[in-house]
Amino acid sequence: MTDTISVEVVAGLPERQILVELELPSGASVGDAIERSRILRRFPAISRGDVRFGVWGKVVATDHILKTGDRVEVYRPLAIDPREARRKLARVGKTMRGS
Repeated sequence: MTDTISVEVVAGLPERQILVELELPSGASVGDAIERSRILRRFPAISRGDVRFGVWGKVVATDHILKTGDRVEVYRPLAIDPREARRKLARVGKTMRGS
């Protein structure tokens, strides 16, 4: 068993995304990775909202224990509910794909 694990932490806004690669001690949690990455300090707009976290697309708690190869994702609040966006587009004869 190794003493460290390698993980990635990712976050983004429409105009800017960031990926931080980290080496953490075995037994590190999502919260440890978020803190060490300093990613929320780089995206103050994200940290002001209802931030959630995931590992490979699955929402997890900050105490979720990571393993080598995990990708921690920071989920920012949506500006508009996707269902509402589709309704608005449908009213004017458009779709999410732009047609």
